[in-house]
Amino acid sequence: MSALAQTSDFVNDLIGAFDQEQAGVDQFHPEYALGQMEISLAHRPPVAAADLNVLVRQTIRSVAANHGWQASFSPTVIPGQVGNGGHIHYSLNRDGRNLFAGGQGPYGMTDEAEAFMAGVLEHLPALLAVGCPSVASYLRLVPSAWAGVYQIWGRENREAAVRFVTGMIGQRETSANCEVKCFDSSANTYLATGALIAAGLDGVKRSLRLPAEFPDDPASHPEEELAQKGVKRLPTSLAESLERLEADGVIKEAMGSMLFGAFTAVRRAELEFFGEMDPDAVAAAHRWRY
Repeated sequence: MSALAQTSDFVNDLIGAFDQEQAGVDQFHPEYALGQMEISLAHRPPVAAADLNVLVRQTIRSVAANHGWQASFSPTVIPGQVGNGGHIHYSLNRDGRNLFAGGQGPYGMTDEAEAFMAGVLEHLPALLAVGCPSVASYLRLVPSAWAGVYQIWGRENREAAVRFVTGMIGQRETSANCEVKCFDSSANTYLATGALIAAGLDGVKRSLRLPAEFPDDPASHPEEELAQKGVKRLPTSLAESLERLEADGVIKEAMGSMLFGAFTAVRRAELEFFGEMDPDAVAAAHRWRY
């Protein structure tokens, strides 16, 4: 609470601006890193949610400037410290029913919801190039830092790349959802959302099932045990995730050849430009870019 007390004037102005914009703030609270805050926005349909993300980020920048501050959404503000995520929560609905509740699958998921989630999990190494598209993203993606760097899912597991949220008792029928924790705010929100949907729909098309749940931090387990259970690290560099993206026909088809070619060309150019820089220089170059 001391962090909120120190920033109370800024927070009051910011929440007031959000109220005027009808942004629908669900939560606003301090996070772990120095000067770090987290905001959770009310759900919207996919494109409207991406629109809201853009509006809210611009609002935060403007209100911060009025207080003589700068707001950074960069995945890595200071190397070696916990970075900024840009988590995407999603649920599936048909005829007003949340498909992540009331089913026979894990924690009440319906078959379609499980298949969608399994598709996201399977395509995640490629999705990382869209959801974590900057060189600075991979300074954030380290184990035991709540960034979700292993290709696993788990109920309320904050070290899982894909976290299932059952919601509060009495509200699970409407609030159960899935969170992709590894994404950050260097991503184009529209492209990240679209790629995620394409991956999930591929899972539905193929009737995929989720692998065994991982309940805690994989980094606390021996590597031999992780290998036996098939637990893998997600790509540790933009170069690696970009290779996985270029080999993923589902996301490539969803983007279309023109967009896909432009997107991957920009990533290759950034790799060439930032590839030889040390972490401090990479962080400094990205700190106020996002």
